[in-house]
Amino acid sequence: MPSLDEQIERLRRCEFISETEVEQLCFKARELSAEESNVQAVDSPVTLCGDIHGQFYDLKELFKHGGDIPDTNYLFMGDFVDRGHYSVETFLLLLALKVRYPDRITLIRGNHESRQITQVYGFYDECLRKYGTSYVWQLCTDVFDYLSLGAIVDNEILCVHGGLSPNVSTLDQIRLIDRRIEVPHDGPMCDLLWSDPDDITGWGISPRGAGYLFGKDVAESFSQANKVNTIARAHQLVMEGYKWHFDELVLTVWSAPNYCYRCGNVAAIYEYYGNGHKNFKIFNAAGADDRKLPTREAPPEYFL
Repeated sequence: MPSLDEQIERLRRCEFISETEVEQLCFKARELSAEESNVQAVDSPVTLCGDIHGQFYDLKELFKHGGDIPDTNYLFMGDFVDRGHYSVETFLLLLALKVRYPDRITLIRGNHESRQITQVYGFYDECLRKYGTSYVWQLCTDVFDYLSLGAIVDNEILCVHGGLSPNVSTLDQIRLIDRRIEVPHDGPMCDLLWSDPDDITGWGISPRGAGYLFGKDVAESFSQANKVNTIARAHQLVMEGYKWHFDELVLTVWSAPNYCYRCGNVAAIYEYYGNGHKNFKIFNAAGADDRKLPTREAPPEYFL
């Protein structure tokens, strides 16, 4: 059996690892993730990243700009898979880096880390196409259930994939959620992965059909009650790569440049050094010379 370092090098080249290797990797990742809190404590300096969505060569571009692991600490705020051409290689590389350098990379769950969503938006089909069976998909979705629902950086920055919930007013309430399940259709766990900030007062109905819209007053109340300075999240495409909301109380970070290979957006990562010192890095999609094209196939419906 090749070593984990050898597997990482193959995954960095966007090459497959065997089903047996995936099985062992996922088992180790579940063991590691099971020991982490629903709100995992993370120390600065750390680089916060938004959605990746299977855009493998753009993930490599992210590492070029932000520094490689283990030289840089990373916190990825979910949505590793779906829509991009290389969800398998993207998620397995991040998982392998997590197992190899557990203190250098934190992975939290996004709304696409779900059995139901991945059967619609591409990851399931990709696993089937690349491995011939759904077993790798089953292994990866089992890992999804173990991923943390959030992280807290220096007790100052709360990181979640989506946003807040009307059913959650304290971090301790998040810590009490039983997360080792498929993402529910409603309730606090669903809201953390699906909600969005909006220019409203209080709570609103989300056009996504899951989670809520929340206003500045909600964010202020939550941050004051929990003594956090910033609520960082991903989940929404931002053409400029990042966006501050509510007088720099809520931050959206988006890390998939030229999303779906057609949106024309730039991507961003957020470097936080502690004590309020921070920096954004903006990057573009990998150039044609730096990416391998997938085999030509009819585009699935979620690209149309």
